[in-house]
Amino acid sequence: MRLRAIFRRREEALRASDLYMAIVAQARQSEFYEYMGVPDTLDGRFELIVVHTVMVLRSLRGAGSEGKAIAQALFDHLFADMDRNLRELGAGDLGVGRRVKRMATAFYGRAEVYEKGLDGPKGLLEDAVTRNVYGTVSPPAHQASDMASYIRREMASLSRFDGTDLLSGRVSFGAPPCLEASR
Repeated sequence: MRLRAIFRRREEALRASDLYMAIVAQARQSEFYEYMGVPDTLDGRFELIVVHTVMVLRSLRGAGSEGKAIAQALFDHLFADMDRNLRELGAGDLGVGRRVKRMATAFYGRAEVYEKGLDGPKGLLEDAVTRNVYGTVSPPAHQASDMASYIRREMASLSRFDGTDLLSGRVSFGAPPCLEASR
């Protein structure tokens, strides 16, 4: 029985890793930075990873206990990667824990406001995007609006699937807003 649980957790971790790689690949698309005005900084990249992770976690919520387990593994993978990246950037051992804790707190806060923005009136998500994704810059109003529309579109797309792809570690996102408009 214990051996089965160990293999199940390993499989969940592998699926979460695959989801995370897809999230990071989407968040690294240059169009978000070049055309959508997201700051091409550690903070800007973190914000896009958070946005996409929140969307996947929200979608996994409806996939029962297996979805919950993969969601937890995805969260764990995200913060293990943040820890690893901070260390690679030269952050000292003593400072890494504090920084990762601040990042986790920021993640929870953003997840909460994105959830409220997705469930509430239109302006809530735009405000959350402006404060978080564009927090260090003042974007033109259309960029925050386009980003919020992108998030809504991707959530709608993810909600059309039965969860099998996510539970298998597969997720795909549509084009960033600037590319969508040009097609």
